[in-house]
Amino acid sequence: MFDKLFVLSQYITPQLGVSNLAGRLADNDRSPALKNRVIKWFIGRYGVDMSEAAEPDPEAYSTFNAFFTRALKPGIRPLADGEKTLVSPVDGAISQLGQVTGDRVFQAKGQSFSLSELLGGDEATTAPFANGEFSTIYLSPKDYHRIHMPMAGTLRQMIHVPGKLFSVNPVTAENVPNLFARNERVVCIFDTDSGPMALVLVGAMIVGSVETSWAGVVVPGSKQVTSTRYEGEQAIRFAKGEEMGRFRLGSTVIMVMPEGAVTWNSDQVAGKTVRMGEAFGALA
Repeated sequence: MFDKLFVLSQYITPQLGVSNLAGRLADNDRSPALKNRVIKWFIGRYGVDMSEAAEPDPEAYSTFNAFFTRALKPGIRPLADGEKTLVSPVDGAISQLGQVTGDRVFQAKGQSFSLSELLGGDEATTAPFANGEFSTIYLSPKDYHRIHMPMAGTLRQMIHVPGKLFSVNPVTAENVPNLFARNERVVCIFDTDSGPMALVLVGAMIVGSVETSWAGVVVPGSKQVTSTRYEGEQAIRFAKGEEMGRFRLGSTVIMVMPEGAVTWNSDQVAGKTVRMGEAFGALA
């Protein structure tokens, strides 16, 4: 019953207004005492391991968002060896992974969503990923919230798709149809030695915003799909493991690759906890 009420409440909640307010509060630096209390409560409530943080003192962060997007100590997330090894882009838990069926991507318990809708609705963008491989990783509140490259690649296109801001936790994924293709998201298309790769940064309830290393903060609330291409001198090359974005409050990352481009490691299964940099798949 609680799960049903939780999902129903998201349909009637003013999602954008709540998220914008949360974002402003998370960036507020005018009340250090309140900020410190909130951060300490958050650490205790969600079991955040501050021993991994580059700055372990909660009071040293200027805002809640600075704490939430905190850096880790150097070397604490080593990259798995191997030129053909694809690594996890984030800390989190695997929601699902497997093969795209035509244009459908498995979500949870009988739910699926359209790959074309997820990537912004453009057929040319979607075509290389038909029947491809996907993995969906959920970042819980306690997780490290920076996003890193699972393999080397060159940014070709960024697509900002406006949408809803449902929670993306497992309960909502099981009960809200087409969840990831209806939430606000930033689609990043990269060229790699194994073909194109899409990293989709999915927004969610109370996510203040998504931030990329090249375009800064992408704020929820726009009305139209926008696309930016990066070509010639504007092309941006990323090494494997390099930071490419971060969530200002948590969400989900979906990685999509063409058919046959990657084989997911047999130990990477739905429900498993993963860490950024660990071996996730073998590239063709």
